[in-house]
Amino acid sequence: MSRPTIGDQELALLHYLAEHEPASVGEVAAGFGEARGLARSTVLTMMERLRGKGYLKRRQARGVYRYSTATGPAEAMRSAVGSFVEKTLSGSVSPFVAYLSERAEVSDAELAELESLVAQLQSQRKER
Repeated sequence: MSRPTIGDQELALLHYLAEHEPASVGEVAAGFGEARGLARSTVLTMMERLRGKGYLKRRQARGVYRYSTATGPAEAMRSAVGSFVEKTLSGSVSPFVAYLSERAEVSDAELAELESLVAQLQSQRKER
């Protein structure tokens, strides 16, 4: 079962916490929130929402909750992309690929990764 999708700000917070875990709300508010103009209460709300969605977990240590990722940002990104494809593109990836081809700002590394993914898809189809 997939987790609920998250917004851009929540994904950024998840990336931050993945690099600084475990961290308290105060530490995240200082390191992540202040640069974005977010109040401590807003950061707490975001962290608790992410915990409720299953992306974060917390443990109490010396009277302070320390948060860490329950899943990596990559899983959150996959969930967001899956939701976008299903809801916005009616399950078809062709419009997304067409966008990429028209954009023409795909790096050599990204193009190699895309080629590898297409080869993987072709291999999976042959196995069926």
